[in-house]
Amino acid sequence: MTVNLDAALDTVPESSPLVTALTNDVTINDVAQTILHWGGLPVMSDDEREVADMLAAAQGLLINMGTVSEVGERTMMTAGEAAAEQGIPLVLDPVGVGATPTRDRVAERLASELDVAIIKGNAGEITALAGEDAEVRGVESVGDYGDVATTAVACAQQYDTVVVASGETDVVATAETAYEVTAGDAMMGTIVGTGCMLGGTLATFAAALDDTSEAAFAGTLAFGLAGEVAADGAFGEYHGPASYHVAFKDAIAGLRETDHDDADARIEQVLSTE
Repeated sequence: MTVNLDAALDTVPESSPLVTALTNDVTINDVAQTILHWGGLPVMSDDEREVADMLAAAQGLLINMGTVSEVGERTMMTAGEAAAEQGIPLVLDPVGVGATPTRDRVAERLASELDVAIIKGNAGEITALAGEDAEVRGVESVGDYGDVATTAVACAQQYDTVVVASGETDVVATAETAYEVTAGDAMMGTIVGTGCMLGGTLATFAAALDDTSEAAFAGTLAFGLAGEVAADGAFGEYHGPASYHVAFKDAIAGLRETDHDDADARIEQVLSTE
């Protein structure tokens, strides 16, 4: 798989897509900043009365179900249906699916009833959404998942979408194939919300790029590389999670100016059903 990462990183700010995000209360600011730093325009609309009107002017939609409520479920459905009417790509982040029956039901409903371009979740969430046994505590995947690629392909087949399963090594899958994307740093796991930020990244790239699979690969790779260069100190010295968090966001904003000539070598096909 070949990804023109430089072109993707240029296309996002050039098109400056408006991304409507329904996201959780814990990480809403980080998600907004992430969308902005890649070059998109974030709007964090979560009112059922206006979300369809907001999407009429948008180019992308993120639905993150990290804080689930009855009103929120209705709003997410309204937003997803409006996105389909407008032909806007929807990225679904089924946060915490597998942890409670409520989250299982809501996630399955969103994935099944809405036209989802990309589903992004950690290994446990993707496993649970595919209907397999998963160990999720709160919103964290704590189980041992040895064949994420096969599960991600099964999930992509079930919901007719592209799947991004994040982890120490990320997996990007379609109904026919799966690739591992090797990029990132362990420091990313010390911050609450990096998964949500990846969802915002994918929504921004999907809004700017014409090809959904290309957006999934480019967004996943760019996010991991930003984590790496921040950990390498390219955007300032850090002393722990809080200062790394700042450097990471600076790296997202400045990734276009860094050297990433080995980008294609980070992507390796690991499964094909063809």
